[in-house]
Amino acid sequence: MNTDAVLDEFRAAGALLEGHFVLSSGRHSGAYLQCARVLMEAKRADRLCQALADKIRARIDDPFDLVVSPAMGGVVVGYEMGRQLGVPSIFMERVDGRFTLRRGFDIAPGARVLMVEDVVTTGLSSRECIAAIAAAGGNCVAAACLADRSNGTADVGVPLVSLVALAVPSYAEDEVPPELAAIPVTKPGSRFLKS
Repeated sequence: MNTDAVLDEFRAAGALLEGHFVLSSGRHSGAYLQCARVLMEAKRADRLCQALADKIRARIDDPFDLVVSPAMGGVVVGYEMGRQLGVPSIFMERVDGRFTLRRGFDIAPGARVLMVEDVVTTGLSSRECIAAIAAAGGNCVAAACLADRSNGTADVGVPLVSLVALAVPSYAEDEVPPELAAIPVTKPGSRFLKS
């Protein structure tokens, strides 16, 4: 599946948004990929994740024991990647701002783990999830995502396989261009949710 085909799937799902967004990384952007919308249709999720699984198999030789994803954005794509790869999938949740395992999930010591995200921008959430996997005894050998907004520049500490890599500009809060600053801000990610 090439870049145009992936973006067509996002457009068809109403998941390629334009406006002024604060990303989970805290950076500002004029574009947002709403993976929850692109994955809400099971057949579309199957197509996208099958294409990503094919790319993972082509790059990573050894099999995985487990897929681990960060909640919330990674839950659906992590589940579907586990299904595609034939291994269990679990997810990490933020408790007091730190990723942790809950719901009876655990990671066997030394388990070969694939960490799966929906979107990578700076790689911060991925690195935090990978550190939590290591703290729980797992060996994260690779990471994957549907969309890499860094166009391959984000370093998550392990090989990162993306379905699509895009150069989507993002800005620190004090660097937002005037034309973007003039648009009301939306915070669509889950990092900023308050109880």
